[in-house]
Amino acid sequence: MARTLPSWTSAPPTAAVLVVIGLACQDVGASIAVLIFPSVGALGMVALRLVFSALVLLAIARPRIRGRSRRDWAVVVGFGVAIAVMNGAFYLALDRIPLGITVTIEVLGPLALSVIIGRKPLAFVWAGLAVVGVVLLGGVDLSRLEVVGVLCALVAAACWIGYILASAETGRRFARLDGLALAMSIGALLSLPFGIATAGAALIQPVHLGLGLAVALLSSAIPYGLELFALRRITEATFGVLMSLSPALAATAGLIVLHQAVHPLDLVAIALVIAASIGAVVTAQRRGSSGPGDTGRDARLPTEEPLA
Repeated sequence: MARTLPSWTSAPPTAAVLVVIGLACQDVGASIAVLIFPSVGALGMVALRLVFSALVLLAIARPRIRGRSRRDWAVVVGFGVAIAVMNGAFYLALDRIPLGITVTIEVLGPLALSVIIGRKPLAFVWAGLAVVGVVLLGGVDLSRLEVVGVLCALVAAACWIGYILASAETGRRFARLDGLALAMSIGALLSLPFGIATAGAALIQPVHLGLGLAVALLSSAIPYGLELFALRRITEATFGVLMSLSPALAATAGLIVLHQAVHPLDLVAIALVIAASIGAVVTAQRRGSSGPGDTGRDARLPTEEPLA
């Protein structure tokens, strides 16, 4: 009897390419955001990003407002808070430490959830491998990494867990993109006062509005559409493995767009975190596929890259 290969080894090439393109768009979007930090600040950029993302999603989804229960609204508000805090922490980190390192630290959130879901001794091996990678990131030259930047990246990583859980619950309670559109709108409203306080009138200058729209499209609309299309053709575990490549792509975008140098040990550290993320996804998938009637749907949750 022929041996069946795990689902994560059989991704259609076109679908896999779409996911990688989506990741690349996100990192280019983040790079553009960094370029306009001097004009509007990190929190000003968050406000522009979330406001335009919300407007795009509201135009597409046109969510139904009436008839929602208190529990529905509690879930979607929690989702919106997670979006606002996660994006705020992520951009504050980007303002202080390189893009590749920020994304590598941020991946620890989904990785931690993978370990929790895995609940196997091997899952803790992957966690240990990731910890070694992160230690290497800061161990080369601590003076090049601002403590505040690292802490902000860790906050973003922690918010990922809340984001993923809230995203899953929102998906169960709201049809199509309704919940995401409402949550993004709440996140935009929460971030807007901080953006106005940081950037003032610069926030509404045409050039900044145009760049904010570009960041929203590159970091949210385009990747989400490509991933949605790809997920019709690949399993969610395969998607998770591909998403684990994000630190490497972020480091590449930082090097090309922002001219952020990458230390050789950084490359080793990023490779360790990527290996740990892939291992955690595969371990979680094997656990999930062992039960009867399991479709592997939970395999996406640990590494789902939202509109962050």
